[in-house]
Amino acid sequence: MNEENTMPPNSYAAVLGLGHDVVDVGGFAAQLDQPGSRMRRLFSARELRQSAMRANAKHDDEAAHLAVRWAGKEAVLKAWCEALGERANPYTLDDFPWSEVEILDDSHSRPHVMLSAQCDAMLRESLCVLTSHEVKPARRERSVTNASISVDEKGSETFSEGSIVGDRVTAFDASLRWHISLSHDGTIASAVVILVCVGA
Repeated sequence: MNEENTMPPNSYAAVLGLGHDVVDVGGFAAQLDQPGSRMRRLFSARELRQSAMRANAKHDDEAAHLAVRWAGKEAVLKAWCEALGERANPYTLDDFPWSEVEILDDSHSRPHVMLSAQCDAMLRESLCVLTSHEVKPARRERSVTNASISVDEKGSETFSEGSIVGDRVTAFDASLRWHISLSHDGTIASAVVILVCVGA
């Protein structure tokens, strides 16, 4: 079991955003091969290395592995934008830190999303999600504006999202988790990303 995705007892989770993107592998490969293309600069060194290694292991084109990672980056941006609701986007397409949003494989070849420290801080700030070291001890209670946590007679809790996507979200010891699925078949690369907020 992946400990990172294990829910602790007495915690809640809310889906903040969903993103999906599809990339034409042939068109993407043509962009990579264009003289003076900057496409490779939009990937981190780790992404380029992993893509080259997978292409070598599978005896196929590196472009397919980069294309599916590009779809992942685009899906991350879309999930982030959905989570913002009516709030302003912290980035535009021109200044989005593409190379700081990494789509990497773990030791079991499962993809995951890795943000740089600066990008992660911007994500939290834009969504108004706090971590335990950012919240004073006096605010240890769970607090999710426009959402509710009800407790029945037996002490069981029920979490209701309300309009959590459109409003401020604050939670003690909250963590943001990315879930990603990648696929490429023939000329099509696709990625689905979900952004989840987990709090205790």
